[in-house]
Amino acid sequence: MFRHILISAMILLTTLAGVKLATAQTPPPPGSAAPAPLQAAQRESYVLGLGDVVEVSVIGRADYQARVQIQDDGTILLPYINSIAAANRSVLALRDQIRQALIRGQYFADPAVNVSVVSFASRYVTVLGQVNTPGIIPIDRAYRVSEIIARAGGLANSAIDAITLTRADGTQSELSLSAIATAGPASDPLVNDQDKIFVAPPKTFHIYGQVNAPGSYPISHNMTIQMALARSGGLTALGSEKQIKLTRGDQEIKKPKLSEQIRPDDVLVVGERFF
Repeated sequence: MFRHILISAMILLTTLAGVKLATAQTPPPPGSAAPAPLQAAQRESYVLGLGDVVEVSVIGRADYQARVQIQDDGTILLPYINSIAAANRSVLALRDQIRQALIRGQYFADPAVNVSVVSFASRYVTVLGQVNTPGIIPIDRAYRVSEIIARAGGLANSAIDAITLTRADGTQSELSLSAIATAGPASDPLVNDQDKIFVAPPKTFHIYGQVNAPGSYPISHNMTIQMALARSGGLTALGSEKQIKLTRGDQEIKKPKLSEQIRPDDVLVVGERFF
């Protein structure tokens, strides 16, 4: 009996040890640090342009460090090697170029050169329209439309489901906010240098007369006259649904159906009821 108990205990210990070993060998699930290698690769592949500011250093040598801006002729000035071409080169290519120049000049035998971009000034996207912070957004890597809008402070409350993306060559594409939020990457394209993003303002209608809150209002999806009346606070005690006049461009419609859909710039006037 004791022998059977001993064997069972040994089997159990072996099993537990195997589980512990397997757990130790299993890599942890990716966390927030997982994208770091990709980000570093993107920074190294970034193509430098005029106005960008870079910091150049030799690791382990405090006497060699410089922060310089790429000049109008595309060059930067560095200690020992003076002028070196930087514009239209990737960060990685510039790093290797500086390293080779230092070796050729016999300033260092095998320098570990580091190049980092301090300020991205040469590549940008312009964001206009219904965002909280419209303006010029510098880009240091490949961004999608949704990321650029987020960097512009997000959508304003008045934004509608319409974005126009204008490429640097003038070609345009119309995008849907709802598709960007719910569909795949094809609905959320990458932006390029000098692209423009325009978030459309809301389309509005106007309502006056015997309603509790006359004025101009954004048109919601499939909005009808009945919904427009509710949006404007409903009828006053004197107002009548049978005394509505709709002006649409040059057309004037008396007593339209309450199920009639509202179009941009429609004007509704609600008259008084007859007692």
